[in-house]
Parts: sequence; structure tokens; C-alpha cells
Amino acid sequence: MDLMEAALYAAGRPLDIDILSSLINEKSKETVKSLAENLIARYKEVNGGLELLRLHDGRYVMQLRPDLVQGVMKLVTRKLLTRGPLKTLSFIAIKQPVTQAYVVKVRGNLAYAHVKVLREKGLISEEKLGRTKILKTTPVFADYFSLSSDSRTMKQQLQKMFEQQKSKGKKSSGKPLDFKPNVES
Repeated sequence: MDLMEAALYAAGRPLDIDILSSLINEKSKETVKSLAENLIARYKEVNGGLELLRLHDGRYVMQLRPDLVQGVMKLVTRKLLTRGPLKTLSFIAIKQPVTQAYVVKVRGNLAYAHVKVLREKGLISEEKLGRTKILKTTPVFADYFSLSSDSRTMKQQLQKMFEQQKSKGKKSSGKPLDFKPNVES
């Protein structure tokens, strides 16, 4: 169980049963699930700064408790994305599925580089369609930003988050705030 805990902590992202199984050298997926559930119970009992969750798709993730995130965000120095790719990612998430051609038309030629970075980080997927590509967010994106994997629900969640950020930004400094994820990986 210690090795599983260490793997979930070190990965900084959700891990599926197959990965956990191979890491702890256990062939029985039921045994791995049982160990993971015991670990979840242990973290709930301790009620520390970290929590272990089983996601809807069966993967497991270790993360900061949501009620503690805002208190420690100022300590996070490494950003997942710079402003340009983050804006392109936001646009793709709101408009998905969207053609790369349309993203470039709206966001400019730098969007090609942004799409490459986003794809390399596993935040978006692309599917060839003629001379262009269809872009969509991935489960990695949904997990990272604690959003629904259903695109319709995700769009509603994002709209609400953007509206909250916009109103917070106007109240405090007159400038919109940078969007920050719920969990740093």
C-alpha cells in the first residue's frame, strides 16, 4: 500500500488500475482496487491536507483537499501554461469540438504552437478532418481543472468560472484575474 501511495503522490495525475497493478506487482485488479479503497478510507480518517479519490472512470488521484487550495496557491511557482496557450485552451474548451482552422482564425497564427503544446501536455486531442483537425479537450484536462468530462456540462462549468473570475477581477484591481486550476500537478 505504501508503494501505491507513493506512486499516486509522485505522479501528480490520475492513475488507472493497470498502472497501479504493475507498479505494486499485483496481478489481481480486485486486490489493487481493495488496497486503493483502503487507502482512500485511511486518508478520509486522517483528514489531512491531501485526499485520495476514485474518479468516475475508475482511476485514482491524490490531490490537495479543495478547501485548502486557495490558501496555498501563492506558493505554487510553476504554471502549467503561459497566458497564450491558456487562452487558446479556454477557447477550445468552450467551443469544442472546434476546427483548428477556426481556432487559428480567432486566436492568430501562434495558435498552431499553442495547439502543439496543449497536445503534448495531453490537454487536448485532435482528429484529422480533411486539411484541418478537430480539437477537443481530454479527460486529463477535465481532471486537472476538476471539471465534468461531459462537454455540455463542462462548458457550463467553465462559463460560470469565467464569470466569477471576471467579477473578482473587476472588484479587486480592474483587471481580470488569471484562471488558476483547482489542483497543481
